[in-house]
Amino acid sequence: MRDGQRDAVADVRTVGTPVGDARITWHRAGRARAVLALGHGAGGGIEAPDLVTLAGALPARGVTVALVEQPWRVAGKRLAPAPRALDAAWTALWPALAGEGPPVVAGGRSAGARVACRTASALGARAVLALSFPLHPPGRPERSRAGELAGAGVPVLVVQGGNDPFGRPEEFPEGTELVAVPEADHGFAVPKRAAVGRETALGTAAEAAAAWLDRLPL
Repeated sequence: MRDGQRDAVADVRTVGTPVGDARITWHRAGRARAVLALGHGAGGGIEAPDLVTLAGALPARGVTVALVEQPWRVAGKRLAPAPRALDAAWTALWPALAGEGPPVVAGGRSAGARVACRTASALGARAVLALSFPLHPPGRPERSRAGELAGAGVPVLVVQGGNDPFGRPEEFPEGTELVAVPEADHGFAVPKRAAVGRETALGTAAEAAAAWLDRLPL
């Protein structure tokens, strides 16, 4: 399946980019008021539990979810390329997202959130949903990526685990719109001793995203 062709059963589209084929898996709302495009992280794909949870929950609330697989994942590679290649692929596939008609909110988890922030203004995204934003490498708070959040140029919501080693909620700059998921880590997993389980933690993240999308002036 090549540019512009759709798989009518799986509702999957492959889009050519300068760095290889990307893939979009659509979870459509009946009468969509927005499209939420979500990219994956550097350590996994669109099967990440938070992405799956959002794709399952948001269409019923009028938001079509487009789960975007970067070319390196589509090609079966294990290591993500440099940020410029990720940004190039995201930029090239954006017309397929915008072509749906409704306003597009960019987003993703971890590295995918960084891509969304870096490209939001240039692509005309209405806002950015940043799941598990990697504020810094674990144990290296001096290597802050806060500038990417500040430079998005559009409203940004960060949904962050309370125990995320890539940046705990209290480490984010003052003024960041952020929802903390108590005791959750970078993948929104929680320890066995936690008061709530992972399903509840993922539900908290999804409800925060849904409520924020409801408030956006789309």
